[in-house]
Amino acid sequence: MRAVISRLGWAGTLSLLLILLMLLAALLAPWVSLFPDQGAGAPNIATKFLHPSVEHLLGTDHLGRDMVSRLIYGARVSLMSGLLIVGFALLIGLPVGLLAGYFGGWLDEGLMRLTDIFMAFPALLLAVLLAAAMGPGLLNSIVAVAVTWWPWYARMARAEVLSVRGQPYVEAAQLMGVGHGRIILRHILPTALRPLSVQAALDVGPALLTASALSFLGLGVLPPTADWGQMVDAGRKFFPERWWYSAAPGVAIFVLALAFSILGDSLRSKEGGRRNEST
Repeated sequence: MRAVISRLGWAGTLSLLLILLMLLAALLAPWVSLFPDQGAGAPNIATKFLHPSVEHLLGTDHLGRDMVSRLIYGARVSLMSGLLIVGFALLIGLPVGLLAGYFGGWLDEGLMRLTDIFMAFPALLLAVLLAAAMGPGLLNSIVAVAVTWWPWYARMARAEVLSVRGQPYVEAAQLMGVGHGRIILRHILPTALRPLSVQAALDVGPALLTASALSFLGLGVLPPTADWGQMVDAGRKFFPERWWYSAAPGVAIFVLALAFSILGDSLRSKEGGRRNEST
């Protein structure tokens, strides 16, 4: 624990613990929820719009479902959306940046112009258009956002490759006849992954917010599956009389996005310190 605190600091460590706690609750949702059936979407009209109480800490929604249970089940979708968006964006952007930076020439020019085309559009607007074209659904919303995010990772990966490509150990490997694929995987990729992993940690929060925005617009996961953005949209119709309905998922989105941002900042500070020491 001390090693983690020394690496991330108190703020980063607390953020990491909060993220792990939410992840654990999401994975164990059927066992930690007091009302697992309601968390999964089963209605209970007899208890609709109950105020926060000892039995229902955050009240109930318009179908009588316990809000705490819905939040725990919704964490599954929100966390998975944020992580998969960043993961898919990395899977697209990292190879593009590696190939463009290493080989250069016409391949670099073509890939970077393709990247510029995607970067020319506002990311959220393009994600909304793609999600609307593909139709509502969890996978469609994840793909729509990931397609708009990969150019930044491609740019970062290319910059890292350009800073390493001329190093003596890379040139020595080329003179020895080592294959391009092996040089990229063994000598260049590990160097590029460090800053990209830090940026990925920073981007999970904004990715979660974007996915929640699509759900808020009706382009994400469909009911009765719990999703925080969808819950905010459903609760706004009854605000402010039933304030807890939209406030609870809204606060959950804010706290989780903030936790990922603080964790990413802590990792970035550590990475920056390591680079300064190496120079």
